[in-house]
Amino acid sequence: MPIDLDAVPEIDKLLSELSLGTFVRESVTSPIGRNSAWAGATTTGRQVFVKRLTGGGGDTTARMDRTLAFEAYARTAHLPEVRSPALLGSDPEHQLVVFERVTDAQTGGELMVEETFTEEQSHQVGRAIGQLHRTPPVDASGLDSTPPPFPPLGFLRGLPMSTYVQASAGELEAWRLLQGDQVLIDALRRLGELERTAPRGPSHCDFRVDQLLVRKDTLFITDWEEFRLADPARDVGAFAGEWIFRSVLDLVTDRGDEVFTDLEFTHELIMQRGVEKMKRLLPLVRQFWCGYREVREEVDEGMAVRATAFAGWHLLDRLIAGAVSSTRLSGIQRAAAGVGRAAVVTPEKFSLTLGFGDVK
Repeated sequence: MPIDLDAVPEIDKLLSELSLGTFVRESVTSPIGRNSAWAGATTTGRQVFVKRLTGGGGDTTARMDRTLAFEAYARTAHLPEVRSPALLGSDPEHQLVVFERVTDAQTGGELMVEETFTEEQSHQVGRAIGQLHRTPPVDASGLDSTPPPFPPLGFLRGLPMSTYVQASAGELEAWRLLQGDQVLIDALRRLGELERTAPRGPSHCDFRVDQLLVRKDTLFITDWEEFRLADPARDVGAFAGEWIFRSVLDLVTDRGDEVFTDLEFTHELIMQRGVEKMKRLLPLVRQFWCGYREVREEVDEGMAVRATAFAGWHLLDRLIAGAVSSTRLSGIQRAAAGVGRAAVVTPEKFSLTLGFGDVK
């Protein structure tokens, strides 16, 4: 259920100031996410999506600034393939943003689970992200240039007390697993060093398939709270990491299989199924890369390797996120962590496997 709008009067006040009317209460739903959100119709008949950024004061302000910075950048840069829901207004004092609601759409995450995310859509996403990355900043002074906060190398030495006391048993197990792996820690530090010297461009920096909205042939990219000047390999790696993670989750499902009955999961069968699942999903990554390179023909020499390492980190990040609500790590979570570790530690061995090769 959505948070009671009567408890947040500044929302209807902002909608009225924007000449949108006020929310029709019975139409309102509350999408799940890290922020508070309301979606529904207004008394003027408009469909809107209202988000209130939540979190710490400084972090929330920075995310609001980056959200508005993207909107300003998109208005001045020529980005016809980078579509996002129209921003209708904002209230930085109360950390509110109002967007045109995209109706009759599915998220990329829903399409992923339904196995209806197509290679053509992956190609389209690649072109959009490539266009974003290739576009030189019109005014770099207006874009955040601080390094993205993840991976949090400080947490690999030890958790802050505030994080430790609020962590679930599963989270603590996940961090213990990472903190005890010096080879992985050294690889993540190397990745950080490579990132610091890499060419930077406008980047989403929190790119996941559930931040895609697909309506017929139109694709929208949402949630620009981490937008900044950064290593473009982050976004490319995140997209690849999503599909690797999905393939690991599918090890114990019958998704995409003709026969799945009475199987005993030996090590050999797990390895066989892992290869089969990745072969089925990795063409989506390849099509993303092909679309990306169509609009961004020149990339730096080390980008494919860094993107592979970031794909590996994406799996480790999902390990931590998934552990928040668990008391212990599952075997599948550990399997995903193992795949992610391999990609972070030796990315040069896997970049071609992921499809980050030459495009002809």
